[in-house]
Amino acid sequence: MGVATTIFFMWGFLTCLNDILIPHLKSVFDLNYARAMLVQSTFFGTYFLMSLPAGWLVQRLGYKNGIVAGLAIAGLGAVLFWPAAQVHNYYVFLFALFVLATGITVLQVAANPYVALLGPERTSSSRLTLAQALNSLGTTLAPLFGGMLILAEAVKSSADVDAMPAAEQIAYRAEQAQSVQGPYLLLAIVLFLLAVFVWLFRLPALTEATEKADHKHHTLREALSHPHVFFGVLAIFFYVGAEVSIGSFLVNYFSLPEIGNMTERDASKYVALYWGGAMVGRIIGAGLLVRANPRRLLAQFAGAAALLLVTTILTHGHVAMYSVIAVGLFNSIMFPTIFALGIERLGPLTGKASSLLIMAIVGGGLLPYVQGAIADQVGVQHAFVLPLLCYGYIIFYGLRGSLIRSATPH
Repeated sequence: MGVATTIFFMWGFLTCLNDILIPHLKSVFDLNYARAMLVQSTFFGTYFLMSLPAGWLVQRLGYKNGIVAGLAIAGLGAVLFWPAAQVHNYYVFLFALFVLATGITVLQVAANPYVALLGPERTSSSRLTLAQALNSLGTTLAPLFGGMLILAEAVKSSADVDAMPAAEQIAYRAEQAQSVQGPYLLLAIVLFLLAVFVWLFRLPALTEATEKADHKHHTLREALSHPHVFFGVLAIFFYVGAEVSIGSFLVNYFSLPEIGNMTERDASKYVALYWGGAMVGRIIGAGLLVRANPRRLLAQFAGAAALLLVTTILTHGHVAMYSVIAVGLFNSIMFPTIFALGIERLGPLTGKASSLLIMAIVGGGLLPYVQGAIADQVGVQHAFVLPLLCYGYIIFYGLRGSLIRSATPH
């Protein structure tokens, strides 16, 4: 269990490090907001493209070796940041992120059910909650790590760089791109060592639980015919899109003179509070869910997140800052609650529904790009209207969309 929760920590850390990578690459390559958000589009789009191949790989290798493969693939992606910085090409960075995210997709597919199966069924939810808390710890520490190493020096503005001689411009941009080499090489070493450790460690293989007990053939369409699954897939799409969109813009948002008026490095410390709030909220929410109706609590948390976004859109200074940071606290229970409601009472269709819900994480790749395009037109602050609409949908899912109904005819 200790080894498994370490894996949850690592993928949370790697995912949230994107929030620091985005403002750095935006400055280095002089990108607009929409192009900068291709980092998240690439990373989370991989979930959509690779979740079914990852499921096939885990089915063939088993959970333990699937985890080893996921760690190794993620390590390879981290190594590719070195040549990406050497050639100083934004799209090579995106390819490295694609490989890294492929590894994390394999980890998602393998590690979630593995933790649930590591012990008695009656305590599986508590094990997953513990693992998710470690995931949140990773998302909390990543902005601090990235702020110290990747955003250690302020990046010059486009105007300052344009004023430099051509040769100095090339040298400066190359130097800034290479500042990500050390951190990601260190992460690659950690991932490879963890892969070796898991491979050598005597973890139970649990190969008997890899989709071999179900002899009937079930389709994705069959799972989607259940309304609470269909609406749940959309809820995961909008939730992850909202959560990632907000986190992706915080460094640039807090740097605005009318909001935080701080350097990007200082702003990265406040990003850690956003993700740390999710960890605290997860601990509190786990206790609340013992007694509270999960559907009603989900709607209440989504409503609180929506009100906080309205506050940050309409105010300035510290009020605007801390209201958007506080959204993280209410994000906490949303993913596990939506996921649990989306697979409720499905029997042999549970696996197919789970695959669809994992694929819906692609919302974290598409919606930040849309918010980036909105930000280019109306500014970062008013672009938060997009995640506001997403939380509105989650309120609907909690109150109506998640109710169990009979399957619709094909």
